[in-house]
This record gives sequence, structure tokens and C-alpha cells, in this order.
Amino acid sequence: MLRRQRQIRTRVQQLADAGLFTLAFWIAHTVRANWQDLFFWERPDIQPIGAYAWLMLVIAPIVPPLLEVHGFYDRPLLALRGQTIWQLARACGWATLIVILVSFLAREQPARGVIVLFGGISFFLVFIKEEMIRHWVQSKFGQDQLKKRLLLVGAAEDTQPVRAKLKAQPHDGIEILAEVNMAETPTERLLDLVHEHSANGVVLSARHTMFGQVEKVIQACELEGVEVWLLADFFKTQISQTALDDFEGRPMLVFRSTPEASWQSLGKQVLDVGGAGLLIAAFSPVMVIVALLIRLTSSGPILFRQQRAGLNGKPFTMLKFRSMVTDADQHKHELEILNEMNGPVFKVSNDPRVTRVGRFLRKFSLDEFPQLINVLRGEMSLVGPRPLIVDEDQRVQGWHRRRLHLTPGMTGVWQIAGSARVPLDEMVAMDYL
Repeated sequence: MLRRQRQIRTRVQQLADAGLFTLAFWIAHTVRANWQDLFFWERPDIQPIGAYAWLMLVIAPIVPPLLEVHGFYDRPLLALRGQTIWQLARACGWATLIVILVSFLAREQPARGVIVLFGGISFFLVFIKEEMIRHWVQSKFGQDQLKKRLLLVGAAEDTQPVRAKLKAQPHDGIEILAEVNMAETPTERLLDLVHEHSANGVVLSARHTMFGQVEKVIQACELEGVEVWLLADFFKTQISQTALDDFEGRPMLVFRSTPEASWQSLGKQVLDVGGAGLLIAAFSPVMVIVALLIRLTSSGPILFRQQRAGLNGKPFTMLKFRSMVTDADQHKHELEILNEMNGPVFKVSNDPRVTRVGRFLRKFSLDEFPQLINVLRGEMSLVGPRPLIVDEDQRVQGWHRRRLHLTPGMTGVWQIAGSARVPLDEMVAMDYL
């Protein structure tokens, strides 16, 4: 099944399951309130359902993630009943425990009978829903609605991997009716085969040298109202993920080997700005003391400004508390022989250019605090690959440049691992963990 169709099916399932769990709580409360004789070990009085409406609003959003964690939505449509029962039972158990915990913390606990019934009724309702779906899928009507009856079209060497993949991992609702060699079969004959097999889709797998024939097949199927799936693997990539997007109304294939914009990346930006603001407010007294120490113990500016390579290699001015003598850059070439890093990165543990106060600042990373201002500006992140000096960045070649497609950070995995001992290859790999 295509990813888009699978996502839609999963979203519908999640909404249905959230509703059924919420309904289960209402049923459990109704049974407990009206059939009090069954719960002789508890007090007969019970608060009305309205008193626990807030708890139902807690149940609905937690149900889909719970089922997702237990693999409930990764099952095929006709999964084994034992698998369904086991995954659903665990999710219901966790949902019950969460209801107990939340109500305890809120000091508004429903009757114990309601909680016990909630877990059992939730399992029963969702399992009945799954059995109804199973029955529908197995019915002739369901199979007609779900099944994709496809023709596999392309050169033999192109269609063989697709055929092998489907044979190794059968997919629900996909049936390959016939294979057609596009180099030997005219478009008219392909349409005849579509009619003969009552196919409702065509899978095209062809080399880029056959684009002319591919276009003819797509146009012919377009007129017939037959769906076409074009496998976009005619350009061989090693690590790129392929996505379909739209550019000014024209379909476009995007090959991406770096993280794409997402809600997660937006949330990280919000966390960076909020976290930087809180850290500046919390450590402002420490920063003032550090500034005074630098001013009183050495001549020169309090802040050290240096051009670093930011996102996509764009230079920006990174801020640090000055921990070296003012003419440190002029003496850098004299220390090249002591460099402890491989490649373009420069690092010396016992750098003679560092001042006495600077050694203390570096030991406890206090010199990094001004970079919180870079985070507020959006030039850096709290966590990410360390930005290289611009002239070091210009010497970075090949796949090592992939680290430039991440927002540089104040700290990252390779710093924690011991930056002076980690070679550049491992540094880039750590940045992408």
C-alpha cells in the first residue's frame, strides 16, 4: 500500500480508537452508577459523569500513542488474532494505569469499579471493531474496494526487483495481474491488457532512457481513468530520501540527504529560543562576574568575536568570553605542529595563548555563555555540531560538508565524547545521531 493511503487509514483508525476508549469510560461509569448491586464492596453513591469529563479529555489523546508504541498500527489488515489480542491487551492495561495515576494526582478518583470496567470494555470495543474490519476485508465487497489490481510495466531488469520485493513481503490489497515489457509491447496492447484483466492501476518501473514511452503510457492511462504508479528509482542514490513536492503547480521529485523542515524542527527552534532566554536570566549574575574578571586581569575586549560557518556554511559572528590574549590569531600558525585534530579542525589542549582566567573559564565551559545570544538570534542551536572557523570550513571536502546542513550548536555529542580525540569522520557521524 502506498504510504499516503496507509497514513490516511492509520489516522482514521486512531480517531476511531480514541473515540471507543472514551466511550468505554462513559459506559463503565453508567454501568457502575445504575447497577450498584454488582459492586457491593464499594459505597453505592457515585458522582455524575460530568465530574469526570476532564478525565475523558485526557483519555482520548493518549490512546493513539499507546497503541502506536505497542505496534498496533503496524499490523497488516488481516493480522493474526493472537497478535491483535496481545498488543491491544497491553495498551488497555497501560491506559488503565495512566487513568489511575492521573486521577490520583488530581485527587479526583472515580470509583474503583469504573476503572476496572474501563480497561475491559475498552478492550472489548476495539476488538469488536477489529473483527468487523476483518470481516469487511475478507468480504467480496471489501476486497473490491481495497484491492489494487495492478499491471507491472517496464523492462525486465527494472521490474524484477519490484516482483522480488512483493514476493518476499506480500502487501495487503495488492495483486500483480501481469508483467508487460514496455520495450516490446505497444501502448495499444497495454490498454488491451488493462481491459482484459480489469486492472485499476499500472506500476511503471523504467530507466530514464524510456521516458518517451513512459509519457505515452501515462497519457493513455490518464484517458482511461487508470491509476499510474511511477517508481522514481531511475536515478541511483546512496543515502538520499525521495519525496514528491509541488513547485508553482508543477510536480517535483526532491532528493534529500539532510533533515527536512518539520514540526519537530520548529519545536526545536522554540525550545532553543525559550531555553536560551531562561539560561541567560538564570546565569546573568555569573556572566557579570566573569566579565569583571576578564576586564580586571587582562587588557582587551571582554567578548571574543569570530567568524564561524553557520547553517549551509553561511558565516556569522560567534560570541565567547575572551579566554586568550588579544593577538591570539596572529600566533595560530606557530602552533599548527601541535594540532591534535585530523583534517581542517584546529585544537591544542595546553594552548599557550590562553590566559590564567581563560583556563578556568574553559575548564567549566563558562566562556561559551555568550553564545546564548547567538541562539536567540537564530544563528545557533543549544545542541548541534560545533561551528568551524571560516578558513577551516573552506578546507572541509566531500561528505564531511553534510554537517553544515545542520544548525550549529553550543554543544553536541562529539564534545561530550572528548572532542580532541575524535577524528573528523566520527565527528560528522556523531552530529547526525
